[in-house]
Amino acid sequence: MLLDSAHIHESDARYINRRNKAKGNELIEPLYTQEDVARALPFFKTVLLHETIKLNDEASFMFTDAGHIIGSAAVHLTIREHGKQTKITFSGDVGRYNDEILIAPEEFPQADYILLESTYGSSLHEDTNLTANKLLEIIADTCLKKRGKLIIPSFSVGRTQEIVYALNRLEIDKKLPDIDFFVDSPLSVRATQVMKDHSECFNKKILEYMKRDAEPFDFKRLHYITEAEESKALNDRKEPCVIISASGMADAGRVKHHIKNNIRDNRNTILLVGYCEPNSLGGKLMSGRKQVTIFGEPYDVEAEIRILKSMSAHGDYEDLCQFIACQDPKQVKKLFLVHGEYEVQQVFQGKLIKKGFPEVEIPYMHQAFNI
Repeated sequence: MLLDSAHIHESDARYINRRNKAKGNELIEPLYTQEDVARALPFFKTVLLHETIKLNDEASFMFTDAGHIIGSAAVHLTIREHGKQTKITFSGDVGRYNDEILIAPEEFPQADYILLESTYGSSLHEDTNLTANKLLEIIADTCLKKRGKLIIPSFSVGRTQEIVYALNRLEIDKKLPDIDFFVDSPLSVRATQVMKDHSECFNKKILEYMKRDAEPFDFKRLHYITEAEESKALNDRKEPCVIISASGMADAGRVKHHIKNNIRDNRNTILLVGYCEPNSLGGKLMSGRKQVTIFGEPYDVEAEIRILKSMSAHGDYEDLCQFIACQDPKQVKKLFLVHGEYEVQQVFQGKLIKKGFPEVEIPYMHQAFNI
C-alpha cells in the first residue's frame, strides 16, 4: 500500500507539473516517493494479534481485530509509571458486525481511557441485504438505459472486494447484465490476492457461500487491469461498462482520471460507496457541487452522482456502541471521540453519555491532555 501510494504521489506530481510548466507555474513535489518507502520498510515489524509486546519497562501494547479491513486492529496500551498502571485503547477504524466478508470486531480488555472513532456516530447504515439489488439497479440505469459508463471510486483494500463479491453473487443468480466490468488498480489486484490467501479472516456467511463458488472475487466479464496503457484505453471505450478504481475518495490515483474523462457526459454515473472527507473530490461530488476542480482545471458536473453508503467499512453508531459494550462505563475515566465531523461527534457524545460513560470528550486540533 505504501509503494502504491508513493507511485500515485509521483504520477500525480508529474501530471500536474506538465501543466504547471506549460503555464509557468511553480512545480510541486510528491509528498513521498517509492525510494522513501524502500528506506522505511526495514523499520516495520510484524506482530500477532493478542500478543503482548513490551516496548520498555514502562510501556507495552496488544492488538485486537477491529474488523474494518483485513488486518485492521485496535491497539491497547498499558503504561506503568510512578507505581501506577494505566490502560489506554485506541480503536482505529471500527468495522461492522454484519460485514459481508470479514469477522466482526473483537471484544477488548477493560480500559481506563478510550480513543474511539466516530465517522458514522450519528447515523445508521442501510440494510446490507439490499446493497446488491441497489447496485444492480444503478448498473441497469446507467449501462442499459443510458448506455453510459458507471465509475465507482473504491478503496483498493476491503471496499473493492466487497463490490466484486456483490457482483459475483448477482452473476451466480443470473441477474448481471452482459457488459464488461473492470477493476482498474494494481493495488486492488494485489489486495484481492491477499484476501484470497487469508480466508481465516472470513466470516461464516462468505465461507458458506464459497462451498458453491470457490472464487468469490471473480466472475465472467470481470477484468483486472494493472498496466497503465490498458487503463488509458478505457477512456476511448464507447461501450457501456463498469469501472471500479482507486482511490475511494476520488482524490488520487486512476479513478481521478476516469472521473475527469467522464464527468461531462450525462449518460455516465459516478457512484460513491462510502465515506468521503468533505474537501476531497468525492466529498464535493457527494455534496452536490455543480463544478469541481480536477488536476487544477474546472469541470462541470454533468454525470449523475449516486451514493450507496451501505457498503461503508466503518461501523455506524450501533456498531460503535456494540464495540464498546464490553466495557464497564464506570471504569472508563474518559472517552475521547476522534476521526469524525464535529456535528456528528456531538450527537454521538449524547448517545454515549446516555449509555453511562460519564466523561466523553471531543478534542480540538492539537489539544493536549494529562491522564
